[in-house]
Amino acid sequence: QVQLQESGPGLVKPSQTLSLTCTVSGGSITTNYYYWSWIRQPPGKGLEWMGAIAYSGSTYYSPSLKSRTSISRDTSKNQFTLQLSSVTPEDTAVYYCAVGELLPSKYPERGDFGSWGQGTQVTVSS
Repeated sequence: QVQLQESGPGLVKPSQTLSLTCTVSGGSITTNYYYWSWIRQPPGKGLEWMGAIAYSGSTYYSPSLKSRTSISRDTSKNQFTLQLSSVTPEDTAVYYCAVGELLPSKYPERGDFGSWGQGTQVTVSS
């Protein structure tokens, strides 16, 4: 079974860029026809889909975050990475990586993905 693990700093200052990496084991990020997503959950709120990179390398972003979000991958390391620029305290959330066979809606449910990482808390504060 595919396993995902998020890594990155837990504290980011306002206006800086948040960078997180998802390391995948038990499967390849180039395997047809999977979508590798980043999702976040702010305190007291539901899940929000941020974007995804497909098995082909194509990227897809939530319209509300598109101007600040970049997702890339390193196939040699079987990793994909999230960068979110110009962060504010409103970007404080638990950030997850996950994999699914379809692109999800903006507010997905856990069942929309086959596997999830455990999540990593990111706090935006000076």
